[in-house]
Amino acid sequence: MKTILLIEDNADLRKNTAETLEFANYKVLTAENGREGVAIAIEHKPDVIICDILMPVMDGYGVINILQKNPRTQHIPFIFLSAKTERDEIRKGMEYGADDYITKPFNDTELLT
Repeated sequence: MKTILLIEDNADLRKNTAETLEFANYKVLTAENGREGVAIAIEHKPDVIICDILMPVMDGYGVINILQKNPRTQHIPFIFLSAKTERDEIRKGMEYGADDYITKPFNDTELLT
C-alpha cells in the first residue's frame, strides 16, 4: 500500500482529502503545518507528498526547500495543493521543484489522477 503525506492547515479539508485518499486504498499521514510535515516526511519517507502553500509555522515553499536538500526525502514526488490559482503562482510552485500543482477547489478525480 502506497503512503501519502498530506500537509494542510485547514482541518476540514485535511480530513476530507485524507478520507478520499484512504477510500482509494492509500495509507495517509497528515500534518497541520509545514514544520510537522517535514518531520513526518523525514521519519516515514512517504511515497508522495501533497502540500498546501499558505500555512502557519512554515509554508509549502519552506517545506519543499528543506525536503529537497535532504537525501532521504529529495526524490519523493511533491504536489502543491493551493488556492493560489494565478499562472505566475503555479509557475513559481513548479520552479521550486514541485512535480504537480492542484488548485483548490478540486474534485476527487483530479486529486486521485
